[in-house]
Amino acid sequence: MRKTVLKEAAKRFPWVANVTLYGCLFAGGDLAHQLIAQRECIDWKHTRNVAIVAITFHGNFNYFWLRALERRFPGKSAGMVFRKLLLDQSFASPLATSVFYTGVSFLEGKEDIFEDWREKFFNTWRTGLMYWPFMQFLNFVLMPLHMRTAFMGCCAFLWASFLCFSRQNGDGTATVALAFIMDPRKTLEEMRQARLARKRHKIQREN
Repeated sequence: MRKTVLKEAAKRFPWVANVTLYGCLFAGGDLAHQLIAQRECIDWKHTRNVAIVAITFHGNFNYFWLRALERRFPGKSAGMVFRKLLLDQSFASPLATSVFYTGVSFLEGKEDIFEDWREKFFNTWRTGLMYWPFMQFLNFVLMPLHMRTAFMGCCAFLWASFLCFSRQNGDGTATVALAFIMDPRKTLEEMRQARLARKRHKIQREN
């Protein structure tokens, strides 16, 4: 019954249903990261900032982007799916990653909103190439158009956990993220020491 209601809502109100679900799942990914990190208290401001970026940009962008791709390259033939995947990973993925890093930094009031982007964008994009092409292949082949943004939101739950970890503690690589899952406290301490070492090195160079 509940599944039928959700499907009906997605058909009748596709934009609202898809964008809302995407934003909620993306914010949920941040909460999952904080729980894995075993923090003493949840940073709700960070979750709020992630949700704002996800709803205002990512959800809306993906909703219209997926429709534009389908209009330009309709169907599920191998050639059409390949073209959609190529455009998605060469244009949409780098853009979405860039907006996440700079958008959350902007909402936090950081002086240099491009700092995280400069340090972690390339690693994050490369890691995404090991995840998103497979998820989007399933999306383009199996999902009807009105459900594709919602499906991306489900995939983005895991991806958002990775992004939030990378922005706050990691370096954008899957290796460090996996180490964090296996031993959160040890990995966080190692990343903290690495950041301190980089800061000391930067200060020494400036002096």
